[in-house]
Amino acid sequence: MEQQQSTQTLSRTLTLAPIVLFGLAYMTPMIVFGIYGVLAEETHGVVATAYVVALIAMLFTAYSYGQMVRAYPVSGSAYTFTRKSINPHLGFMVGWSVLLDYVFLPMVIWLIGSVYLNAAFPSVPVWVWILTFIFITTAINVIGIRVTTNINLIMMLFQFLVIGLFIILSVASVLNENSMGSLFTATPFFNGDMSLPLILAGASIACYSFLGFDAVTTLSEETIDPEKTLPKAIFLIALLGGAIFVTASYFIYLVFPDHTQFVDSDSAGLEIARFVGGNLFSALFLAGMITAQFASGLSAQASAARLLFAMGRDNVLPKKLFGALHPRFRTPIINIFVVAIIGLLALFMDVSTSTSFINFGAFITFTFVNASVIGHYFVKKNKRQGKELVLYLLLPLIGTGLNIWLFFNLDIHALTLGTIWAVIGLIYLLFLTKAFKQEPPEMTFEDPEGTS
Repeated sequence: MEQQQSTQTLSRTLTLAPIVLFGLAYMTPMIVFGIYGVLAEETHGVVATAYVVALIAMLFTAYSYGQMVRAYPVSGSAYTFTRKSINPHLGFMVGWSVLLDYVFLPMVIWLIGSVYLNAAFPSVPVWVWILTFIFITTAINVIGIRVTTNINLIMMLFQFLVIGLFIILSVASVLNENSMGSLFTATPFFNGDMSLPLILAGASIACYSFLGFDAVTTLSEETIDPEKTLPKAIFLIALLGGAIFVTASYFIYLVFPDHTQFVDSDSAGLEIARFVGGNLFSALFLAGMITAQFASGLSAQASAARLLFAMGRDNVLPKKLFGALHPRFRTPIINIFVVAIIGLLALFMDVSTSTSFINFGAFITFTFVNASVIGHYFVKKNKRQGKELVLYLLLPLIGTGLNIWLFFNLDIHALTLGTIWAVIGLIYLLFLTKAFKQEPPEMTFEDPEGTS
């Protein structure tokens, strides 16, 4: 009862600016360097164009998130949107896709961080770094130490510093070899090797960089006028994040146009940092990258474990296993270890396949967020007059189409793994609902109190 009262009396103090900063911090801006080499290999160098395509798709999706937050300002979950706007069983499957992102995201974060540490210290194998990441973050999360918003903000500012220094060094490098005019060229967006299938394949991976732009929906009860503020914030976070990714990709191409010269595409960012700024900047760059990946992994594992706990508590998953807390630390210790064990898959995956696998769940989620706008406003609320046709049918329909288009351009291995995950979810749904004769139980996608 005390928890309910404290939740109901959260003070509404957050305005647009701090919410946007929180969202950008959650996205981890330096990830543009983390997957640049993979994208360059996939697109034959035109990474900036892939990010532009991804940005367009994400802006339509951000618009739809904003519309659904107005309808359901408390939950802010794609699962809730689909359940209430379209169908409860379909909502469960969207929730299952959300669960995929939660439980496998730490694996991808740990893998990217380990690849970069291996590039800096090649005598230490990648698997050692992966196990180190998993051991340290798991130990911290078992004890219950969590990264605060202030620390996240400091780390985000550090990332902006590194990105800013990179752009300055890139400009200096280009001007040192060429004229001012060479700073302004369309070559990073268009070259002779580009093709639509390559761009779409790259964009389907690039969307990984945007994951988390919708995370601010969890702040709805602490936001001043959330129905107006949150939609603006979500759109701005996607727009500003995309601008950072496109700009960084543009300058990376200017200083390092030949992607075939990367020693290792998975850790190309470190090679680029060393090229433009020497050992000092590459050390700063590595510190920024690893700090960001460590903090992200810590938060991602904690969030995944707490989501599993909430689902166990609500009997969506077996309560005795997933609903248990450590008697001393009051943390969901079994769930933390489950996420850690899943993280071991990083030992057998590369960055390209792992990010695509995460995007499998993301594209399903984004597709149904767009579809939920149509289901809620156009179908159920009967908003079909004048500009309502554009707002509640055309725009979300475009967003749906773009996400489906990118979905089918994912890595074939990711599509295979994702399909297996979806089939497992469907079989489990059949079991929970006695072959669709009952509605599935409610799933809670908010971070439960009292588990930290």
